[in-house]
Amino acid sequence: MAQLTTQQSFNVALQRHQSGRLREAEALYRQILTQQPAHVGALHYLGVLEHQQGRNELAIDMIGRAIALNPNAPEAHNNLGLALKANGQVDEAIAAYRQALALKSNYASALYNLGFALQSKEQLDEAIAAYQHAIALRPNYVEAHSSLGDALREKGRLDEAIAAFRQAVALGPDRPDAHNNLGVALKDKGQFEEAVAAYRRAIALRPDYAEAHSNLGNALRSTRKLDEAIAAHRQAVALKPAFSEAHFNLADALLARGDFLAAWPEHEWRWQCRDFPSPLRNFTQPRWDGSPLAGRTLLVHTEQGFGDSLQFIRYVPLLANHGGKIIVECQPELERLFHTVPGGFQVVVRDQPLPAFDVHCPVGSLPMVFKTTLATIPADVPYLFPDQQLLESWRQKLADSATGLKIGLAWAGNPAFKGDRTRSLTLDRLAALTNVPGVTFYSLQKGDAQRQVERAPARINLINLAPKLRDFADTAAVMCLMDLIITTDTSVAHLAGALGRPVWLMLQFVPDWRWLSDRADNPWYPSMRLFRQQERGDWDSVIEEVAKALADQAGVLKRG
Repeated sequence: MAQLTTQQSFNVALQRHQSGRLREAEALYRQILTQQPAHVGALHYLGVLEHQQGRNELAIDMIGRAIALNPNAPEAHNNLGLALKANGQVDEAIAAYRQALALKSNYASALYNLGFALQSKEQLDEAIAAYQHAIALRPNYVEAHSSLGDALREKGRLDEAIAAFRQAVALGPDRPDAHNNLGVALKDKGQFEEAVAAYRRAIALRPDYAEAHSNLGNALRSTRKLDEAIAAHRQAVALKPAFSEAHFNLADALLARGDFLAAWPEHEWRWQCRDFPSPLRNFTQPRWDGSPLAGRTLLVHTEQGFGDSLQFIRYVPLLANHGGKIIVECQPELERLFHTVPGGFQVVVRDQPLPAFDVHCPVGSLPMVFKTTLATIPADVPYLFPDQQLLESWRQKLADSATGLKIGLAWAGNPAFKGDRTRSLTLDRLAALTNVPGVTFYSLQKGDAQRQVERAPARINLINLAPKLRDFADTAAVMCLMDLIITTDTSVAHLAGALGRPVWLMLQFVPDWRWLSDRADNPWYPSMRLFRQQERGDWDSVIEEVAKALADQAGVLKRG
């Protein structure tokens, strides 16, 4: 057999590369480079092969050498960009894609890759433009339609995102990722039944698609189908045992059902989740496992929002039974209030130097350490108390403010919280409550939403205390002078419950796990009454129910 020429050898190598016979292709590329070290094609595609096998630094070197020999090859610049991005060099990758496009302006793949890199840097408008340009050049480009949908969803342009994902599904009906992505956008839009159908189609195409199973579980949870949601999350975990978001989602559904013992270990996966709002504390000291603390110091540190801190600080007095010394690290807004918790522990403000300690525990992990079940929730309230001097000071300030029922009012949570849109209200929505005679409302609302008081309709009888509330200790003192607290799902609800004050909580259709399901009371806070949406988004019926109950309460007081 005649010996192959270098070009023939390269063509064979390229064919084997394209057919997935990577080891044979690599051997041929290297053989060519032994004989001809400056062979541009062999350098380029050996670099591509190195990238495909995760050896990106080698890939960058190889493709870079090819470009040095032939700087006018757009494909080489595009492939260099892929290796650079995979190596974490996103800015350099963007420059490489732009160079490819400078050489070949109608290069759809380079436009798509540029968009993907720009999106990773949250340059969404530029990414969207790149995807749209790629689609204009190649209308059947499924990946570009799908990634365009992703970028539009990140921008909050959900209708456009759904349209882009539907186009991706139409072009690639057998692609499970396209159906899954459509489901994500539909869920974000609140079209939960359609999202469920999209996820089920993705799973039918790819039964081992763990992400789609987990997404299905979230959509089912949003339709109050807890048992089905739990089954979907369990399937996701079975398929992908290290899938932290699936474990955490499973925990949420189990907790909402009241299956606490099964939920707490799953809840510990929260620290591995990409979007979890609290950073993992990398202490050199070990986590506390519930063993005796005699002779040791335990640091309990708060996590997540104020509500979580207020809910779980109830466990700290129970730590006295374990011996040892206790330090609690908390947000500055909670420092004065936490000094009232029984137990004689030390309070340290977050981001201040910590005293020496031997073991530590996140406050949200204490329920697991104590093996809390629905029947054993520590519900001995109050476990938070007002400072007596603050209480007397506020008593004097409010002495002549009103007669009749005094109602503390809050209507909005932290807008940065992912689910805030469905749990929070605007003040004007609560105007119906002010039709109840013999009632004075006091605003306990903090944050940006307190500005709504300035724009409130004149018919809303409201005394604004928020500007004078320095922290939760002030709010606690005021609450103890109220007859009732009415709030949406905010830290105000937790504080009122922890103080043992009468509190009415207005809840969205699918509330946070801690409020459980289909009950008007709550085992975490015995003084709480729950008013739940029976239809998604229907706050009017909830407010009407609260107004009627408030009128009954005011009538009892008047008759008394």
